[in-house]
Amino acid sequence: MLLYKSIIRKALYKYDPELVHEFVCHLLVKISFLPFLLPILRFFYEQKNPKLERNLFGLTFKNPVGLAAGFDKNAQLIDQMDAFGFGFVEIGTLTPRPQSGNEKPRLFRLEPDEALINRMGFNNEGVEEAIKRLKTRKSKIIVGGNIGKNKMTDNEDATYDYMAAFKQLFDYVDYFVVNVSSPNTPGLRSLQEKEPLLFLLNDLQKLNNKHSKPKPILLKIAPDLTNEQLDDIIEIVASTKIAGIVATNTTIDRSNLKTNQSAIDAIGNGGLSGQPLKQRATEVIKYLSEKSNKAFPIIGVGGIATAEDAIEKLNAGASLVQIYTGFIYEGPAIAKKICQGILANPQ
Repeated sequence: MLLYKSIIRKALYKYDPELVHEFVCHLLVKISFLPFLLPILRFFYEQKNPKLERNLFGLTFKNPVGLAAGFDKNAQLIDQMDAFGFGFVEIGTLTPRPQSGNEKPRLFRLEPDEALINRMGFNNEGVEEAIKRLKTRKSKIIVGGNIGKNKMTDNEDATYDYMAAFKQLFDYVDYFVVNVSSPNTPGLRSLQEKEPLLFLLNDLQKLNNKHSKPKPILLKIAPDLTNEQLDDIIEIVASTKIAGIVATNTTIDRSNLKTNQSAIDAIGNGGLSGQPLKQRATEVIKYLSEKSNKAFPIIGVGGIATAEDAIEKLNAGASLVQIYTGFIYEGPAIAKKICQGILANPQ
């Protein structure tokens, strides 16, 4: 981690963050063509221990530390993230049809806050391209499919997009996450309201239950929901019988940031992730866990950069955790460091 922070990160941070992300992804894809490199990465970055295993949704996770959706949108890096020691990978958000997303620039670093602001807009190559890659992956790491609607699809027709993505991906992922909480697709968050959300999830469950072995469906929620809205979420999980919740997505809140206000104003709209989200994400997890009497599993995400951050989420009621921004700020050893911390502080 010291080498990454002192040299590699400083060099990368001189360039546009989305350009860096594309470069790193391209480099990691190339690495996969050299058969000896992934085992080397695995030797340095994987923390193996049966005590890290978690059984959830009828699945066995080799450890509780996952890569959150947004980093590997197009299912290009599954084998590589397995080598970096992650216990599971969530691809996407994937939409039925490819889309370019919002105009650039759309990804910004807030270095004093160890945070990011993004307004990517579900940029992805579409479900079909992801499936081509899923068919050729070599590792057995658990893969979640995070699905959303295309930007040009009206909310009234959103269910059709989610169902289309679900049908196509069903045979190639281990679980699904329904994303209605991104702030970067106009009107998407209105699907978090009780009635449209019940309609969407019930239709997905009907489709799911047509299979002899249904897949776990989780719902990803925003951190900006009120307690009353979180109460609705608890009722919705019970009513629709989905498998659990991913808490939380990025926030639109900009309070208490260290970054200069003029810089924040210049960036404009987008979802904030990283350290400023940590406390609120933990509060949401704790509220859902306690108010529901631990009725369903929660995947905790938001502001996790250290083992202590992950343990805080687990103590609040999460069963698994996910990382995105922390991976960018802390480097490739983050999953191993968190796993080591969990082993040293068993729950």
